[in-house]
Amino acid sequence: MLEIKQLTKTYTTNTIFKALDLTVADGEVLSIVGPSGIGKTTLIKILAGLETADTGDVTLNGEKLAVDGTRSDAKVGLIFQDFNLFPNYKVLDNIMLAPINVNKVAPDVAKAKATELLETLGMADKGDLYPYQLSGGQKQRVAIARALAMDPQILAYDEPTSGLDEASTKQVAEVVKTLKAQGVTQMIITHDQPFAEMVSDRVFDFATEVKR
Repeated sequence: MLEIKQLTKTYTTNTIFKALDLTVADGEVLSIVGPSGIGKTTLIKILAGLETADTGDVTLNGEKLAVDGTRSDAKVGLIFQDFNLFPNYKVLDNIMLAPINVNKVAPDVAKAKATELLETLGMADKGDLYPYQLSGGQKQRVAIARALAMDPQILAYDEPTSGLDEASTKQVAEVVKTLKAQGVTQMIITHDQPFAEMVSDRVFDFATEVKR
């Protein structure tokens, strides 16, 4: 379970959000909706250790996570809006890179897991392709596989359907549902209300629920 208590973030004199309380149950799919610029992406970056908070506590499965930017673990896997795949690496190598270099996983073990993830996400035949050879929906699935390869306790998506066509959006929705069936806890930042309603157990409206 993810528990966020009294989390506050400011930039100079601008308060992004104040005293935020939010709980996400194990295996839950929570979508966070709201207009641009109100702090949705900032929140998941704090959870992933890429941004700092001013005050507040975050607990994941009973373990308190640092919110001051000192954390270097991968308990929260962040899937970026623009995928951030390495264009000079094949799909399989993109997924294997962090487990090998960060978690010091043996290459054969990392390859076996990457291959299994691609099979799970319907990408078994794409491992030897480069990112430029993939559609937007396929790139999104590779980004999800790459995050999962680090064994996160929760997945956080930043606008996963941005720029995708209807068919690719449906593919991403099926991946979210597949991971939910496997018990993966997921947080989704999105402007896509129909997508949020399609995949989520609960929708959190950042504009109305969060103090500023």
